[in-house]
Amino acid sequence: MEEAAMDSVEMSGSISQPGVAEVWETVTAALVSPGCSESEQNLSDSLALLCDQGLGRLLGGWLLETLQMRLSSSVVPEFWSGLKQPENELEERGRAWVLLTTFRTLLERLEPFLVGLERLGTWQDAGHGGLRGPGPGGLQDRAFTIIRALLLFSPAPVLQERVLEFYSRTFSVYINQEGEAEDGAEVTDGPEGGVCPGCGAQMQQCWCQEALTQLQELSYILSKLQLLEWVSSEAVTSILHKLIEQRMEQHCRGEYERSFLLEFQEWLELVLGWLSKVFASEADRDAPVDAPSTPSIPSVPSTPSVQAGQSASSVLKQWRCHMHQFFCRIYVNMRIEELFSIIRDFPESKAAIEDLKFCLERTNQRQQLLTSLKSAFESRLLHPGVHTSDILTVYISAIKALRELDPSMVILQVACQPIRKYLRTREDTVRQIVAGLTGDAEGCTDLASELSRGDPVTLEMQDSDEEGNDPEDWTPDPTDAVPDKTGSKRRSSDIISLLVSIYGSKDIFIDEYRAILADRLLHQLNYNTAREIRNVELLKLRFGESHMHYCEVMLKDMADSRRINSNIREEESRLGEEEQPPLSLSAIILSSEFWPSLKEEKLELPAVACQAMEAYTHRYEKLKAMRTLSWKPHLGSVTLDVELEDRTLTNLTVSPIHAAIILHFQDKSSWTLEELSGKLGAPKELVHRKLALWQQHGVLREEAAGRYYVVETGSSKEKMERGVMLIDSDEERDSNTTTQSEQREEKLQLFWAYIQAMLTNLDSMTLDRIHSMLRMFVATGPVVTEMDVNELEAFLQRKVREHQLMVSAGVYRLPKAN
Repeated sequence: MEEAAMDSVEMSGSISQPGVAEVWETVTAALVSPGCSESEQNLSDSLALLCDQGLGRLLGGWLLETLQMRLSSSVVPEFWSGLKQPENELEERGRAWVLLTTFRTLLERLEPFLVGLERLGTWQDAGHGGLRGPGPGGLQDRAFTIIRALLLFSPAPVLQERVLEFYSRTFSVYINQEGEAEDGAEVTDGPEGGVCPGCGAQMQQCWCQEALTQLQELSYILSKLQLLEWVSSEAVTSILHKLIEQRMEQHCRGEYERSFLLEFQEWLELVLGWLSKVFASEADRDAPVDAPSTPSIPSVPSTPSVQAGQSASSVLKQWRCHMHQFFCRIYVNMRIEELFSIIRDFPESKAAIEDLKFCLERTNQRQQLLTSLKSAFESRLLHPGVHTSDILTVYISAIKALRELDPSMVILQVACQPIRKYLRTREDTVRQIVAGLTGDAEGCTDLASELSRGDPVTLEMQDSDEEGNDPEDWTPDPTDAVPDKTGSKRRSSDIISLLVSIYGSKDIFIDEYRAILADRLLHQLNYNTAREIRNVELLKLRFGESHMHYCEVMLKDMADSRRINSNIREEESRLGEEEQPPLSLSAIILSSEFWPSLKEEKLELPAVACQAMEAYTHRYEKLKAMRTLSWKPHLGSVTLDVELEDRTLTNLTVSPIHAAIILHFQDKSSWTLEELSGKLGAPKELVHRKLALWQQHGVLREEAAGRYYVVETGSSKEKMERGVMLIDSDEERDSNTTTQSEQREEKLQLFWAYIQAMLTNLDSMTLDRIHSMLRMFVATGPVVTEMDVNELEAFLQRKVREHQLMVSAGVYRLPKAN
């Protein structure tokens, strides 16, 4: 403004010369009065005179300063006053008319100045009278800057409120006319009671066409004043964001089984038709909009801007990119909230995963997804109220879903780390995994089908350090990858490999499978091992033949037992009736070195059973020279008939101790608990628990002083009920093998013996040295027993608490004897 003031002073001094003032008035009147009648010749001569006096260069500054003064004094106050009047206007139609009228009045007030600036710029370009300057473009740019600065420097909220309301209504009208009046959409009202779904008025008072005409005129005025971006962009952005969020909630929330990308693309083209009316420029208001054949979504994080002279098609391309970007961001936010449910429902939710993958690649929200998913796992899955099988089911679904979402498997590796860590704390994790592999787990068929698929990935391949891939196919890991495994190994890991890697060693799974296989084989009554043979063959493809050797020996024992039983039965059939054994006995003959540790219980069987076992052993020794049998009397099953006075219970299959109990009642009608316990050589607590089975089925009853009697007669109702009852085993089917924790405790005691010997010889050792020496020297069972550093440290700390070890500064030593 200092320069303008100096120009004014210079101008005043120059105009004081005779004749120059009249010429100045003539030229300025022609610039601000479009209806001026001065001829072009007179104006040219006047301009030449002004330029000779050095006043031609002041015309532009004078005109802009006059525009600024007029804006400040009357135009801007009139604009805001007109926009706020009348204050008691209630109808939306009237408010739209006030908005349009206000901008009409603004254009009328500024039109003379815009025409004058254009005329002056034309004179400058043509060089009338030697006039020089920036031309019409430069002058008008400065004028529009002044208009925006004074008009919108501190805008009242009423402007955005009116513009937002008007654009919302025109959008509703446009969508209704294009045939997309959606059910439940908040931007439209249903056609109830003769109400127009577009404008919301009564049908006889519908103003839909008027609203679209007003939109076209408003866009023309704003474009002419170069206010389109400044007035419309914020309102349009607010409307579109709200519409996308509403549409997402109504159509996508909780719906995982179908894709929404194509549907959104179709809806977007409809919205762009409305935007083409909002941002129609004076030059190309009807310019066509290029519609991409596929959703291509570049990253445009900010709101599109309308530059001067920019075509409508280029503006709409920016808006399309902005809407795509916002859709992707909102969609990813919504699916991140629902990702736990999407994973749980996979593969039914595969469409949602594919859409999420498409949108996630176009937004920078991977870290947000990782943080949210880890939190969801920890709060909804990893707590004592969830069964281990359910945790494994969700983990398997997560492997499948996240592999689809991120083929590099980095998201899987990071997000599922809490699951893997938590599963290591569950005692039954290994048993549940192995049961799933063999098809014994209820409701979990994924592992069994994974085991039997046609192209298994062997764990030896997983452990190999050689990648063996073509260097041309190498792709770098994402920046958020955990650098503990190479990318190719991570991508090639299948479900079974990932589950086995929870513990870092496959040996623990093989040991558990041996225990489960032993249980299944020992409960077999017909030596049928077809299913187990199939499972072992499939596991050999995964774990390698050498690791499954002990299982093959166990299956061979079953086949040998069947053959030996057939031979002994054939030999018994040739004996006379007097030489026949008192009981028909079949045995499962185990190679003790190859089977898991079996439970040890004391049990003395009745004499008739002992005689049958001795006869069987004698015949076995004849078949297998230099070999004998060591019986496990508490294992197996007995099939017997119980004959009572008024009823007979046939084909009852019970455990050996149950059979021993009832056989003793054949010799004596009543027994006390102490007598039975002494006769059987078993603890009283065990005998008391086993007696309950015969009490439940009405064979025995307990009377005073803890004496048990046989119930020879029962009521007719009891006869009818028990006549159809089938007893196949004890009330609880205990495992015949020791549990994993029991086996682990035995191995820990073996470690303890080695640790004591090392500390006795070396006096003191650090944790790492103890661990390295144990790995070198300790080997037991079918495979090398392994213990990681954390487990060893926990074991040593337990010994410290039991005062069997001392530790100081990380060095362990044995306590000194008193």
